Amino acid sequence: MKKLSLPAAFFLVVFCAALCAQEPQVVIVRPQQIDDVLVNPGIGFNTFQRFNGDTLNPGSGWTEGFPIEYQEFDGDLTNPGHPATSTAYFRVYWRFVQPEKDKYNWDMLDKALKTAAQRGQTLILRIAPYGSGPERDVPPWYRAIVGDKEILESRWRVDPEDPRYDQYFGGLIRAMGERYDGHPDLECVDVSIVGYWGEGSGTHLLSDKTRKALINAYLDSFKKTYLIFQPLNGDAPDPGVLVEGLPIAASWPDGRTNDCGLPLRHLGWRMDCLGDMGFWKDRQPNWCHMQDVYPQDIIKSGMQDAWEKAPVTLEICGTLRSWKGREGYGADVVKYIFDQALKWHISSFNAKSSPVPDEYWPLVNDWLKRMGYRLVLRKLTYPSQVRPHGKLAFTTWWENKGVAPCYRKFPFALRLKNAKRTEVLVTDADIRSWLPGDNLYDDAVFLPLDMPEGEYDLEVAILDPRTLKPKVKLAIAGVGPDGWYKMGKITVRETLK
Repeated sequence: MKKLSLPAAFFLVVFCAALCAQEPQVVIVRPQQIDDVLVNPGIGFNTFQRFNGDTLNPGSGWTEGFPIEYQEFDGDLTNPGHPATSTAYFRVYWRFVQPEKDKYNWDMLDKALKTAAQRGQTLILRIAPYGSGPERDVPPWYRAIVGDKEILESRWRVDPEDPRYDQYFGGLIRAMGERYDGHPDLECVDVSIVGYWGEGSGTHLLSDKTRKALINAYLDSFKKTYLIFQPLNGDAPDPGVLVEGLPIAASWPDGRTNDCGLPLRHLGWRMDCLGDMGFWKDRQPNWCHMQDVYPQDIIKSGMQDAWEKAPVTLEICGTLRSWKGREGYGADVVKYIFDQALKWHISSFNAKSSPVPDEYWPLVNDWLKRMGYRLVLRKLTYPSQVRPHGKLAFTTWWENKGVAPCYRKFPFALRLKNAKRTEVLVTDADIRSWLPGDNLYDDAVFLPLDMPEGEYDLEVAILDPRTLKPKVKLAIAGVGPDGWYKMGKITVRETLK
C-alpha cells in the first residue's frame, strides 16, 4: 500500500478537522408528557342536534330527525355537564331536506355546517329516509307518488324495491355529494338507506340490485368525505350482507375479501346502543347488544380492521342518565362498556347531548384520554446551527397513546421564530399512518434563501391545512398561547461554527 508523505498526511488530518469543526451539534429534546384531556379534531364526544355552547337535553330524553332548533348563543362554548367537543352530529329526515320533488333545502345544511365551524366543530351528517311516526314519514310529495301499500318489513315506511325510491332518495344523496363532498367542515356522512331513523332494519331483505344501487349512491358521490355506515343491525342472518360484493374494504376470518378488481373504499362504521347490558331483559333475558351482538358482528361483518383507515363512531343506548337511573350501572359496568369501545377502536361518541352524572366523570375523562388518537412527541433531534437556504434535518419519535389514528391529513410543521422573522416549514408527514404505538418520522426541510442570520426559537405543531395555524393539540408540555410547542434554540448563520 502506498504511504502518504508527511505533508500530505498532515493536510488530510487538518482538512478532516476543519470539516468536523463545521458540523453543528445535534440537539436532543425529550418533551414532557402531560395528562390533560385534549379536545382534538374528529374525536371525543359529539353534540347531538346541538352545538358547543347550547343547553343540553333535559332529563333522559333527546330529539332527532327534525331540523335543528337554534338556540341563542351567548359566546360561551362550554357545555355544562357535558365534555367539550370537536364534532356535532346532525340527523335529519328526508322530508325536511327535500320538501318538494325538485327542490332541496340546502340552506338548512349550509347553516348547520357554518354553525358547527363557528362553534369550533365539524359536522357528522345523516339523512334518514323516515322515522317511526306519521310526522316522520317520507316527504308528502313522495307519499303521493307511491301511495300506501303493504310493506315487507315492519320498520319500512315505503317499499325500497320500487325503482322510484333509488331515483328520488338515492337522487338526494347524489345531489348532496355533488354539493358537499370534500367540504372541510363535513367530518363524515353516515350512510342510511332503509329503516326507521335510517338504522338499516331489514337491509338483508333487499335485493342485491337495490342494495348495491342505494349504497353506490353514497360511494359514487362522496369520494373525499369519509363515509361511515352501520353493518351491525342485529337482525341480519349474515352481518356482512351490507358489505359483500361492493368495493368496500372488508375481510372475514375464513379468508374472504371484497377483492372485486376495483379500487376498494375504506369506510368507517358506527353502531347504536353502546352500553346495552340488558335494556330489554324483561323480554329477552340473558341477552344484550354488548355481549351477544357487537363482539361477534364486528368480525362477521368484515369490518374488524376498518379502524386502521376510517373512523369508528358509536352511539349510546339510552343516555348516561338512564344508565345511572333506570339501569343502575355502577362504575364497574361503565368501565367495562368504555373498555369494550376502546377495544373496538372508537374515535367519537354520541351521548345524545345528555349530561354526564357526577359519579361517571372520572371514568369519562379517562376514556377521553384514550378515545381516538393522542399524540406524544417523545423525542426530537435537530442541528444546533443551519445555513440560510440550508437543510434542516431532524428526527422524531412519536407515541400514539390512543386507540386509532387521526384520519385527516393535518400537516406537521416546524417554525423558526425571533423578533425579526417567523418562518413556517411544512413537512411531508402523513399523520394518518400513525397507528397506536410507536411511530418514527425523520425528514428534512430547507430554509429560504433570504433567511436572516440570528438565533431562533424552534417550535413544532400539527396544522390546519387551510389556515396553517395549529390544529391538533399534543399531549406534551410547552405549548405557547398561539398553539406552537417550543422545542429549543437554533442558530442560522452562513458560516457554521
